[in-house]
Amino acid sequence: MTYAASTDVPVERSRAQIEKTLERYGATSFMYGWSLDEAQIAFVIAERHIRMRLPMPGATDEEFWTTPTGKQRTNSAAKDAYDQARRQRWRALLLVIQAKLEAVEVGISTFEQEFLAHVVLPDGSTVGELMLPQIERAYSNGQQPRGILER
Repeated sequence: MTYAASTDVPVERSRAQIEKTLERYGATSFMYGWSLDEAQIAFVIAERHIRMRLPMPGATDEEFWTTPTGKQRTNSAAKDAYDQARRQRWRALLLVIQAKLEAVEVGISTFEQEFLAHVVLPDGSTVGELMLPQIERAYSNGQQPRGILER
């Protein structure tokens, strides 16, 4: 079963809890935004700018319009299923952030290890956006990238 699959916690409350959690662990700024296909949060902790993307389901996705048994849902039921998926994703993001920050707090890991993929570089991209294509190329051609931050 998916984490928080049946949560009734509103998206706004999860976002506020994320903000409060970040503040408790030393964030000096926080922002969020959204579009139809994703939400984003950004914050600064320990002089590191972090941006995390949260992919959102599409309101017209088939999974919301049919039940697991294949029956057609009403408009109202489809909207409820879509809203549930959004709430679930925000709860999962809160869990991830809490776990990462607690791992740092107790010394299991470092901030950089936990958030490296989400560190914003001077050009506005994240380390993950830069590195993922290089990692895929390295696995497909079997060769180590020459420079870790090559484009």
